[in-house]
Amino acid sequence: MRPIVPGFDWKVISQVVALLTATRLADEEKLEALRRLDQFRQWHSLDERRYCLVCGTLISGGQIQVSGGIRGNGPLRLNCPTERCNSIPMDWVLPTDEIIAKIDKMAAEQRKTAELKSAAVITDNGKTAPPAKGHDVLMSRLLKFVLPFKRYS
Repeated sequence: MRPIVPGFDWKVISQVVALLTATRLADEEKLEALRRLDQFRQWHSLDERRYCLVCGTLISGGQIQVSGGIRGNGPLRLNCPTERCNSIPMDWVLPTDEIIAKIDKMAAEQRKTAELKSAAVITDNGKTAPPAKGHDVLMSRLLKFVLPFKRYS
């Protein structure tokens, strides 16, 4: 029996569909590109920051990737610099105090978990053992899950 749709070799397709490479621009040219291509917000300098709603990263104008425009042909595009994030200017918002507080809280939680992972517990026989994950990890995950619902209550 023949399949209705022929199979694909995803390795070949992924090599053919390559992401656009970032175009190198001088700072003034990059700022001009940001001003021209971001129809949603104004840019006054490359030091300004935006919050990416897709990946949750705080990015600066200097970090944003400008791609396309090969040899003066083709449209330029703006992309988030975070790996595996394909967001565009529509997905970036001005960071409010609430967003910055959320980012700081997440960074503190990441530092805390890194400290817990690196801390060792000495057992009765004098050997070191990794700390138990236990209650703190579960509570951290639950808090992250509940946080978005807290706004609507």
